[in-house]
Amino acid sequence: MLKLFSLYLHAMGKSHGTVSVYCQNISQYLRWCEETFGERPTQLYRANVLEYISYMRNIKGYSPKTVNHHLSSLRSYNDWLIESGRQTETVVLKNDFMKIQLQYASPSTVTKKDVEAFRQRLLESGSKRDYAIVTLFAYSGIRRSECANLKLDQVDLTAREIRVIGKGDKQRLVYINDKIVYSMREYLKERNSESPYCLFMDCHNQSDFSGRHTIIYGHHMDNGTMFQNLMGYKGQSFYDEHPTARLCTPGNAYTVEFFAGYVAGVDGDAWQVDFASDAEFGEWLEDAKNKFWVLGPHQKMSCIRRRSA
Repeated sequence: MLKLFSLYLHAMGKSHGTVSVYCQNISQYLRWCEETFGERPTQLYRANVLEYISYMRNIKGYSPKTVNHHLSSLRSYNDWLIESGRQTETVVLKNDFMKIQLQYASPSTVTKKDVEAFRQRLLESGSKRDYAIVTLFAYSGIRRSECANLKLDQVDLTAREIRVIGKGDKQRLVYINDKIVYSMREYLKERNSESPYCLFMDCHNQSDFSGRHTIIYGHHMDNGTMFQNLMGYKGQSFYDEHPTARLCTPGNAYTVEFFAGYVAGVDGDAWQVDFASDAEFGEWLEDAKNKFWVLGPHQKMSCIRRRSA
């Protein structure tokens, strides 16, 4: 049934990442039903949904945001069951979703002067790459995921435009100003790679990997380089043969030990890098493990381990 549900989501225009996360959440719900009631129901029942919400909140200790992510998946599953004639009743209601109170340490307004001061500090630091990325963010308005997937053949500095591929593989033209053109030209002068792609770390991370969660962006290459082989981790046998990866930086080399893997949507919480406490980070990790394709021998690890070579 999950295969049919995934086809329904694709037909609704959901991205591949979103479809994968929704199916993983439904699979988790069905596993809970089987462990609790001894079977996987073919319909959704209101009483089961309410018990599952209580289970997520009180037993698993999920945050309101995580509970709502799972409820969104169940609501879409409910819609599909009704449209496909398998069910007639709506059992996931609007008031089931938990209210989230966003907290800000210090609300503030970023002015153009602040942006220019930040760009100037990056320029003086000598990192033309970081300077180009921040300039692109500040003056083009593209999303972080769109910047991560940007390729050289999508950039036309002469015409001063970028072909951006956004959610659902929808394309649009973004016109760029002199600041972006000049910063990108300076960065491209010092690149020592002939590839149109490059790995780079999220700008919110610490460059020494000292943060709790470091995000590294790359591309799915058809020629077998970069992140092309990551999809192999959907199978346990591939993980068993490749439990580690080599990560090399200008100043060091690391061995990364994998313990879980899953596809994350661009709107998911996989991209969170700031955590208020170790407890919040532990909750985030637990949620990540619940979405895994494969799980290695380090099931009780609190993070992805890394060690210098």
